Amino acid sequence: MAAPVIDPAVQNPALPDFMNNPNAVLKDVDAHWRNTWPPDYTKTRKFYSETKKCNHQAGSLPELVENLVKNWEIEASFKRRLSDWRTIDPETFTFSVNNLEPCSAEHMLRVGTYNAIIAPCEYYDPNGSDFAASHKTFKRMMPAFAWEVLEVYSGPPVVSFKWRHWGEMKNDYVGRNRVGDKVTVKANGQLIDIQGVTVARLNGNFQITELKTYFDSNEMFRQIDPEGIAIRDNLEGEKETICY
Repeated sequence: MAAPVIDPAVQNPALPDFMNNPNAVLKDVDAHWRNTWPPDYTKTRKFYSETKKCNHQAGSLPELVENLVKNWEIEASFKRRLSDWRTIDPETFTFSVNNLEPCSAEHMLRVGTYNAIIAPCEYYDPNGSDFAASHKTFKRMMPAFAWEVLEVYSGPPVVSFKWRHWGEMKNDYVGRNRVGDKVTVKANGQLIDIQGVTVARLNGNFQITELKTYFDSNEMFRQIDPEGIAIRDNLEGEKETICY
């Protein structure tokens, strides 16, 4: 069934800018940004336009949801002060993955989106990597990591949707796993394509109050290292290959 369409001429002007424009919060020049100034999403948006699967109708629910989540990701990744996040209600916001214990906005602000989402495994441990290190690990490996809504199942105030997150492994993956070993996987140039489902609860101002996401974070590492040839440097300085 096609998602309901919101007439842009009638209703969209009344919606917050972060639902009409995927880059709306990048205009918040007075916000406290991690790198002083708003980040440059030009390469990511170009990669998205060239490789996306969906072309949502302007004003459609999928487009509005996609814009909202893209702006939320910018704020969660780059705004240092919670009071500058416009896409959420900071007093009530919670985030959870696969029905595990939800975390607060303060927790996500401290550890970062990657660490809040990825479960400990043989390739990566969020508990051993801070905000800056986690972003360096994944953004270096995939300079452009695009995101899109594939399908929306229900509209506000509880929005459920299927999404896709993808990028090309341009550089080596280097991270620390759950036992503290350094794990290296040589760049393979292949597409990494992750999909999942999210349920978002919105308030009357279309701000997110709750995000529940369901996906297999290990799928990313299976695509990063499809042949199981990652090199692991253990704490004693010995090298070994991870095999499954």
